Amino acid sequence: MAQTIINPDTLHNPVGFGYSHIARASGELVFIAGQYASGPDGNVTSGDFAEQVRQSFANLGTALAAAGSAYRHVVQIRTYIVGHDAAKLDILVDVVREIWGERPPTQTLIGVAALALPGMLFEVDAVAVSG
Repeated sequence: MAQTIINPDTLHNPVGFGYSHIARASGELVFIAGQYASGPDGNVTSGDFAEQVRQSFANLGTALAAAGSAYRHVVQIRTYIVGHDAAKLDILVDVVREIWGERPPTQTLIGVAALALPGMLFEVDAVAVSG
């Protein structure tokens, strides 16, 4: 199975953090690493949960485009929420509906105590097919 690693210039360089943004397997499957509300330097851009969710999904869109895919080709997402509660779930559901409407991909939501960097409140990873 052939694989290609992609780290687009339009996202922060993740190698120093110990991962790559995208792996494409056999030319069909695209695996997107956890995207969070990162700026060009890899630091968290906001302490606000809703802003982090929006920026994380924007970064996911950037990664998908770099891999020749798009939101409409996503088949699965996994979301990670620090201190998960109903209010945070409502924010996530609103953003997912904005992106996918009534046809969201499969999703597993995982409540966690902490994520990789201080200040991270949300992260999303994805599996997609090439566009």
